[in-house]
Amino acid sequence: MSDGETSRTVGAVARLTGVSVRTLHHYDQIGLVVPSGRTAAGYRVYDDVDVERLHRVLTYRELGFPLEQIATLLDDPAADASAHLRDQHALLIGRIDRLRRMVAAVEDMMDAKNNGIQLTAEEQAEIFGRDWPGDEYAAEAEERWGDSDAWQQSRERVARFSKDDWRAVKAETEALERRFADAMRADVVPGSAEANVLAEEHRESINRFYDCGYEMHVNLAGMYVADPRFTEHYDGVAPGLAKYVHDVIVANARQAS
Repeated sequence: MSDGETSRTVGAVARLTGVSVRTLHHYDQIGLVVPSGRTAAGYRVYDDVDVERLHRVLTYRELGFPLEQIATLLDDPAADASAHLRDQHALLIGRIDRLRRMVAAVEDMMDAKNNGIQLTAEEQAEIFGRDWPGDEYAAEAEERWGDSDAWQQSRERVARFSKDDWRAVKAETEALERRFADAMRADVVPGSAEANVLAEEHRESINRFYDCGYEMHVNLAGMYVADPRFTEHYDGVAPGLAKYVHDVIVANARQAS
């Protein structure tokens, strides 16, 4: 060992690197990291070069290389370390992608719990259909209204909904939409008594989730004609239904105010 170099015992190197003494003894036995010096009492000690080699070994281990391959990378002059690192880089990218997907799955489960929806993804698809954009709407709604009283009310109320409750919501909603469509085809005029009954039933269906006054009801109706997703939904029941439902709700609110 040359002058100026630091010599360290096995215990000191273990504390320095966070590697167990047992692991260091194993690396010594297989010739991977062999202490190059000895004390006067005959104990092996590591110099700076040994510790540097150990750090390289630990780096390769962190990347997932097996010990035999690490020995080749360190000692075989013909070994292409860059090629091995590129291969390992590709493996790590794949591992990161898998971990990201796992994190996303866990976050989805956390969001479901936080939003109070007590349905599995399969149950949601079973009740609302495979193309139901519930997660998309929920995320958007939270971003827009997450600080509102209505949002808090909705979260608290749906937290108590069972699968049967959601089935009832879907059935009642579809029945009301059909009645709106029938009224439109029958030329029921917005603002008439018959149309106002439908508007109040619609408002009451919203009250199931949060307190919906007339001003909020009108704002909600505005989304039916302003947001293409809502328009597509209602017009899928009957062409022109989105505007008709909007007009019925607005006329009813004007009479009630």
